[in-house]
Amino acid sequence: MEINGNTLATLKRGQKGIIQFVDAVDPQVQRLMVLGLVEGAEVEHASSAIGGDPMEFRLFGCGISLRQEHAKYFKVSPVAAGD
Repeated sequence: MEINGNTLATLKRGQKGIIQFVDAVDPQVQRLMVLGLVEGAEVEHASSAIGGDPMEFRLFGCGISLRQEHAKYFKVSPVAAGD
């Protein structure tokens, strides 16, 4: 499923976002939620591999890498700089 709007996959390097919605129909997405990718969590796009996949995100002081195909399941609202 493709969610319209901003997702983890659309965040630029260094940009932060707050997860607003998770489409948890995919079992792999459910496993990511156990690691802390849940509604209300603030995440930052830390880096990406060559070609952009996988993507590394920072949340709760830890790093987590996920493929763009899974990052599209997490709808986010961008956090303004300085917040």
